[in-house]
Amino acid sequence: MLVLVAPGQGSQTPGFLTEWLELPGAADRVAAWSDAIGLDLARYGTKADADEIRDTAVAQPLLVAAGLLSASALGDIAPGAVAGHSVGEITAAALSGVLDDAAALSLVRKRGLAMADAAAITETGMAALLGGDPEVTVPHLEKLGLTPANINGGGQIVAAGTMEQIAALEADKPEGVRRVVPLKVAGAFHTHHMGPAVETLAEAAKALAPADPKVAYVSNKDGRAVASGAEVLERLVGQVANPVRWDLCMETFKELGVTALLELCPGGTLTGLAKRALPGVKTLALKTPADLDAARELVAEHAA
Repeated sequence: MLVLVAPGQGSQTPGFLTEWLELPGAADRVAAWSDAIGLDLARYGTKADADEIRDTAVAQPLLVAAGLLSASALGDIAPGAVAGHSVGEITAAALSGVLDDAAALSLVRKRGLAMADAAAITETGMAALLGGDPEVTVPHLEKLGLTPANINGGGQIVAAGTMEQIAALEADKPEGVRRVVPLKVAGAFHTHHMGPAVETLAEAAKALAPADPKVAYVSNKDGRAVASGAEVLERLVGQVANPVRWDLCMETFKELGVTALLELCPGGTLTGLAKRALPGVKTLALKTPADLDAARELVAEHAA
């Protein structure tokens, strides 16, 4: 059984869209998306530097566009399940048929802008913890007022909160944690600091007409497979202020009988997590079009 996954913010790198835009029809498709959302996706994906594409309002639509573009390059495929990490959930919603591409890009553009605005209210940030036991780490973070914003499996946790709280964490690491690595992000995503963004997205969601997913859609909220399009959309709205439980998503992949996991462009992060948490499962990350032949072979072997 094939699971198709989409990465989240932080996986983008300068120029990562360049080779994908050379595929037939890709440049025209991206140009149409750019016009629709008022953002030059081609320029940001080919010529912008790391600082420009780190901007939340840019990174999020750029990642969804890249995911949709790389998925379309695979042709018609039939995964057993789809999921996305953080903003990748919007890509997954489009791949499962809950939203069409235009609606997904419109929603992610509003998401990115709303989260950037929310991040500007208070100086906040995120930090990855290397090492440690989640059963020890999570209570320690909560004691410091921090949120375990990403629980990624394999002991990998990302904490989020104010910069003062992040500094306190660096000075007072949980037992077993070797290092606290501040991340280059605009704010404390997936925490209560994103509350204003939830309100904005809830209003934007009223204009959408979600369909029920055609394949299992596995949600970041609790790792559950959601069968209702309306519930998928509701979860997409609330998830910007809720922790990402990728560990629970991978547990659900196991329960569904996953045999292969394919990560869309710009792949790498989620396949790395899967290699540790899902032993025996074949993994492949789509980084450039050069990976497409291997990806099609994986699809042919494992898709429904």
